[in-house]
Amino acid sequence: MIVEHNNDASLLLEMKFGNQQAFETLYNKYKGLLYVHAYRKLKDREQVKDIIHEIFLSLWEKKTTLDIKGELSSYLFKAVRYKIIDTIDRSSTAEQYISHFQSFIESYPSQTDHRVREKILTSIIDKEIANLPTRMREVFELSRKENLTHAEIAERLNISEQSVRSHVKNALRILRVRLSTYLPFLLLLFNK
Repeated sequence: MIVEHNNDASLLLEMKFGNQQAFETLYNKYKGLLYVHAYRKLKDREQVKDIIHEIFLSLWEKKTTLDIKGELSSYLFKAVRYKIIDTIDRSSTAEQYISHFQSFIESYPSQTDHRVREKILTSIIDKEIANLPTRMREVFELSRKENLTHAEIAERLNISEQSVRSHVKNALRILRVRLSTYLPFLLLLFNK
């Protein structure tokens, strides 16, 4: 079905009935504007691309139940704003944890203690990385251990940059859940 309307409401209605071309029209109409808006706040191209992708993926997945009051542009800009706040909040929290963790480790006078604890923590993390699905682990290790960009990984593995982003994002999500099970053990280990 060819979309002949440029009206957002008409395109949303078409999309609601599964018209992919209507979705693509909306995506192409707003992706650039949303990208510029988000980039002004975050100054990180990869994070901004992820945010835009997540918003439009959500729009498509919820197409049959989506009930947008008012203009689509307002809805999309609000969604970007919430994603930016969430990204900054998560980043800030992660930085706080890292800072506290580093100062906590530095408070131990014994270098030997520090090295032993570091080896245990590294071993636990490496074990969980090894348990990731093969392709996800490969992408994650190229990203984190070899410090390759998403584009470089995509080229090396002959996959899309979006696949690389998805693998890294899913790996981080899995590792966060799996490593949280070790938290009580780590607290005991580092409180001695």
